[in-house]
Amino acid sequence: MLGAMQDWDLRVTRIIDHAAREHGGREIVSRWADGSETVTTWAGVRLDALKMTQALRNLGVQPGERIATLAMNHARHLVSWYGAVGVGGVLHTVNPRLFDDQLEYIANHADDQVLLYDAAFQPLVDRMKPKWTTIKHYICFDNGEFETWIGAENGDTEWATGGERDPCMLCYTSGTTGNPKGVLYEHRSTMLHAITSVQPAIFDLDARSVMLPVVPMFHAASWGLPWGGAAAGIKFVFSAVNDAKVLCDLMNREKVTHSAGVPTVWLAMFQHMDAENVTLPTLRQAIIGGSAAPRFMIERLMKAGVNVAHAWGMTETSPIGTTGAKCWNWDDLSFDEQVEVKLMQGRVPFGVELRIIDLDDPNKVLPRDGKTSGALQVRGPWVIKRYFKAEADATDDEQWFDTGDVAILYPDGTLQLTDRTKDVIKSGGEWISSVELENAAMSHPAVAEAAAIGIYHPRWDERPILVVVRKADCEVCSDEIKTHLAASVAKWWLPDAVEFVDEIPHGGTGKVSKKDLREQFRDYKLPD
Repeated sequence: MLGAMQDWDLRVTRIIDHAAREHGGREIVSRWADGSETVTTWAGVRLDALKMTQALRNLGVQPGERIATLAMNHARHLVSWYGAVGVGGVLHTVNPRLFDDQLEYIANHADDQVLLYDAAFQPLVDRMKPKWTTIKHYICFDNGEFETWIGAENGDTEWATGGERDPCMLCYTSGTTGNPKGVLYEHRSTMLHAITSVQPAIFDLDARSVMLPVVPMFHAASWGLPWGGAAAGIKFVFSAVNDAKVLCDLMNREKVTHSAGVPTVWLAMFQHMDAENVTLPTLRQAIIGGSAAPRFMIERLMKAGVNVAHAWGMTETSPIGTTGAKCWNWDDLSFDEQVEVKLMQGRVPFGVELRIIDLDDPNKVLPRDGKTSGALQVRGPWVIKRYFKAEADATDDEQWFDTGDVAILYPDGTLQLTDRTKDVIKSGGEWISSVELENAAMSHPAVAEAAAIGIYHPRWDERPILVVVRKADCEVCSDEIKTHLAASVAKWWLPDAVEFVDEIPHGGTGKVSKKDLREQFRDYKLPD
């Protein structure tokens, strides 16, 4: 027997229909790389997306084919998200920070048919064109070409129809080993993710919200914000450049209430704010993800009256996994206790399940006791089953995805990440968390950045060394760093050496590249 409710397929074009119908006049501001600005609305985005749908049909794009974007954050990029799926296509957001061999691989592996790109990336496009064998059409967003292209249409058309399990978006992981891997999102999974993201315990979005997302639209689906923001009818403020002065000026002028970005963005913002004596009086929600936020960052934001949503997720989880929601007894906690809660990665929303397994025995599920650490696994309706074009296998039925993270789970479900499985340091049969070492080092006032890696040791298998970038005009020595660490980590965790460098290598998504750092120190000899 079936239920008696209406059929209403969960397709993401319903999100933009809702935004235009219920929040049509809500502004969307774009600040372009050349300093100019444009303003549109949700109704305008929908109309332009319908025009783009017509234009793609005229190019011969078929349902299921991939339409790529190579662009920063702006309203035309947002239009393309809905225009691509409007024709029944799959939006493929390309990360311009990847290396050329990765860019060549992902465009060809995706069989991209169309590429829409920012003029700032013209040299990259010119360089890669001979290597991109499947792309037939190139359209520039910001030299008048995109406007002319869709301007030839009237928008009098319908969205493509289909099932809610049809694919709608493709994102590739940055690939720390081997080629990047594609994650193919469904309409259904994306809709469920969008509905979840607006909840108070997640991103806390409603029609009053003014969001400036610093996380780029090419990174992990921009944390789902272009979908969730439309569902809530928020005002977006986009910037095609991530300059701290530009961001602060936009936040204050447009009365931004929400922002989302990685910790390095906030470090740059703080430096500018301190130098220019600037505050952000309207900001009330800071979503921080991508890597762990240091204590001083969370403390500073909280003291300014900003709720910090410390988040964990990955491309493979669409990407929401957990956020730092306030616990039931939040108001009874001291400020320091509240900071301790926010330092962890938070709890899952309904729709996500977590578990940890033994690092040495993958068949052993470990307790959620707040002490035991293990390899983190996740499952849920917006979590990957298999990578794009990968063959189905027996693991598809297991419904648990190995995240590559090492974590502790608390009885109330709170997640605390302690490392990556490939970065954790095993010394004398015991595990040392590189993340905890790094966080402890980052709390030193003279440390700008720190990374811990394991170095071969003839007796202990591995011992940690700490690689440090000093802050400008600051002096600090190895012994001072070790003394500082001794106050917060076990004695046997202390690094055998502290090495100072001008910079630490980063990957295409801005995270520290431990692979490159280990290569840099592969011939390193530990001190006697």
